[in-house]
Amino acid sequence: MPMDEKLPVPVTITEIKTESPSVKSFFFDKEFTFTAGQFTMVWVPKIDEIPMALSSKNSITVQKAGDATEAMFNLAAGAQLGIRGPLGNGFTKGEKMLAIAGGVGAAPLLPLAKSDCVMTMLLGARTENELLFIDQLDESTDVLIATDDGSLGVHGFVTDLLEEVNLAAYDRIAVCGPEPMMRAVLGRLDAKDCLGKTEFSLHRYMKCGIGVCGSCCIDPDGLRVCRDGPVFNGELLKKTEFGHYMRDACGNRKNF
Repeated sequence: MPMDEKLPVPVTITEIKTESPSVKSFFFDKEFTFTAGQFTMVWVPKIDEIPMALSSKNSITVQKAGDATEAMFNLAAGAQLGIRGPLGNGFTKGEKMLAIAGGVGAAPLLPLAKSDCVMTMLLGARTENELLFIDQLDESTDVLIATDDGSLGVHGFVTDLLEEVNLAAYDRIAVCGPEPMMRAVLGRLDAKDCLGKTEFSLHRYMKCGIGVCGSCCIDPDGLRVCRDGPVFNGELLKKTEFGHYMRDACGNRKNF
């Protein structure tokens, strides 16, 4: 469905699925054409408009993390949201891809995995009950799991799983998850000279989502996450604020 990026389109929630104790997927009555990794600006009436990646052509997957997401968790089927997008760029598809996901970062990677180009998915979370989409991913790719507490898979982090794969076997690598985790992945892949084929999906505070307000610019070059990203090549991120800090709604630095 084509959409004017400046105007939200009303959608009606048709189903809400609990994915984990802190994550829900919201399915709606309109389908959108998008590239995995693109995002939408989601308007929660009377609360706020926030960026959210599409987890399918008619769903977003949301982690409770603030006023807008908390309000969404109180909604029921039949409620309406405003969807503006898809916006930004997505992941570059390859023929033999490695995907690396932490926590809710699995959401924008799910459509990529379902498109039959991901050979291997490295999936991490703090504990077993916070791992997302295992059944769906198992149908599409080879999944290797790590949990912080060792409740399923390797007792450790997704970075530990990198030692179990042959990085030379993949033509593209896609990464999404908490930024400190992605920074650790960047370091490992840089040491193995793989950053040129690696892309990372960033999440930043946004007001407009179309490159006008500057609230999502990243140091030192002012790259706009909404317009130049949210997906960036690893080499481009090496000397930026990535993994070190971000900014709040007032523009103040927030360390990870």
